[in-house]
Amino acid sequence: MARILLIEDSPTDTAVLTQLLERNGHQVLAASSAEDGIEACKREKPDLVMMDIVLPGMNGFQATRALSRDADTAAIPVLIVSTKGMDTDKAWGMRQGARDYIVKPPREDELIARINALLGG
Repeated sequence: MARILLIEDSPTDTAVLTQLLERNGHQVLAASSAEDGIEACKREKPDLVMMDIVLPGMNGFQATRALSRDADTAAIPVLIVSTKGMDTDKAWGMRQGARDYIVKPPREDELIARINALLGG
């Protein structure tokens, strides 16, 4: 079981992803903005961060960059989960420090496989 921080502003997506993760044995912490997510990440030290891109205020790319460049959070893998599915979005996300990128809506088996790979499971 991993502790996963979900940074997602859509209540629907938060509910769906939380159910999916909990069904697969993970504990979910949620934040609805990048700023809150960064604070929660520093405070809670989750095993993995799932990051949306389109967020109010700071976007997910900026938040991923902030987490990957902070010594306190750099070791925590970021998995971007976004509706933005262009190759340029994926490339940019990875350049900001994300360890993986998956397009919404993710298939459950694929998402869990990617999470397990990032967690070394």
